[in-house]
Amino acid sequence: MKRSCLQRCTISRIFGWLQLVLGVLVVVASVTSLLRFYHAGLLNLHDDESCSHFHRERTSLEFSSRLQDLHFKVQDLQKKVENAVKEMEKNGEPKDPRVFKSEYDKYKKFLVDDVKGPLDVLKLSLQQIGPSAVQEVGESSVDQTQQQEVEGDPLEHFFLNEELRKYLQVKENRLGKLNPLGANGTYTTIGHACVLMKKELEIYMNYDIGGYCKDDWNLGQKLMIQGCDPLPRRRCLARAPRLFQKPLPINESLWKVPDNRNIRWDNYQCRDFACLMSNKTNKGFFKCSGCFNLAQSEAPKWVRNTTSIADFLIADVLSIKPGEIRIGFDFSVGVGTFAARMREHNVTIVSAALNLGAPFNEMIALRGLVPLYITINQRLPFFDNTLDLIHTGGILDAWIDLQLLDFIVFDWDRVLRPGGFLWLDKFFCTRRDLDDYLYMFLQLRYKKHKWVVSPKSYTEVYFSALLEKPPRPF
Repeated sequence: MKRSCLQRCTISRIFGWLQLVLGVLVVVASVTSLLRFYHAGLLNLHDDESCSHFHRERTSLEFSSRLQDLHFKVQDLQKKVENAVKEMEKNGEPKDPRVFKSEYDKYKKFLVDDVKGPLDVLKLSLQQIGPSAVQEVGESSVDQTQQQEVEGDPLEHFFLNEELRKYLQVKENRLGKLNPLGANGTYTTIGHACVLMKKELEIYMNYDIGGYCKDDWNLGQKLMIQGCDPLPRRRCLARAPRLFQKPLPINESLWKVPDNRNIRWDNYQCRDFACLMSNKTNKGFFKCSGCFNLAQSEAPKWVRNTTSIADFLIADVLSIKPGEIRIGFDFSVGVGTFAARMREHNVTIVSAALNLGAPFNEMIALRGLVPLYITINQRLPFFDNTLDLIHTGGILDAWIDLQLLDFIVFDWDRVLRPGGFLWLDKFFCTRRDLDDYLYMFLQLRYKKHKWVVSPKSYTEVYFSALLEKPPRPF
């Protein structure tokens, strides 16, 4: 009896000590875990970052699991469709006369174009999005600085169009060496507003590689004007006039109307130069209604005196600094007449132009001048302090926002060299807004060679000025 009681007591003590040791281990483990959570800043339940830490971890795991499951399903479905297409090609056309060939071709085309094609794109999207997206979610919970180090273009996975995605991918240099520009890769760019016009941009980039581009330059120009500028490059052949004629020599082309066959008229209301030069009101453009009439409307500009004191003559402007004005930029609406007149004085002018209802760019080029297809959204593609002259007229008027004009004016100042001319040609606005617009130019503290304000109507005025950029040695 004593021996059995002693055994039971010994066993009870052993189990008691084991329970005590296990309890101590549990307490130590709990305290250690709490300390780790405390040092990680995760015990503050009122801290948004701390609370969201668990959410990000959970989201990353769920996202990874669902993405992997979806990838397997798409891959399995793609194999089934591919097998069905191969089986149809192997068996050939149905021998049963009740099955029409057109229905067979229609069904095969449906499988290839509407099922297999989107599946290929979706599979590629999952392969490219999956690892990077999961990695971003995971890394964001560890270190915020690592989240900002994103390899590749962030817009690469935003668009579904495969050609657009290829364009946006970072192009690494071959052999792993720096290129002559000093970079280890090429980052192709698009305008940030392209994100807001995703549907239109993907339509624009939908073409056959190596084939002819669609006649959709008007869609491209719409994208540019609304901020999707620059546009992505395309790997298709641009359409040209069917019967393009040899251009005229330079001594004739400046003041002679080009051949109608040298223009693609499909996207214009007028279909020849006779319509553009007429007095019709529905020609498709309005800003310079007579600018295609070279002999009557354009020839007198900047060389003959007019009744308006806001009109300056080219000869008077160039006489202020003889021989110093050699190259410049014309930011106006027109067909390059200002550049043509300056060419007669051995001054080279690049003319900005958009095809706003008429072939302005083609007209400038056919006259033997240089058009620059650019919008007001973009920084001028010239280096600092390089141009002798900037001329503007007919486009930047009272409609423009003051802050936008402020950015544009300072960009002009950037590319003008010290001693260069800024020629404001009949800028018009309301009398009420005149002081606000004048300040945009006065703030540059340019030297005034000419400064004229003349009435346009009872409520509007013209403003013309010839300003010289001062030297800035510091």
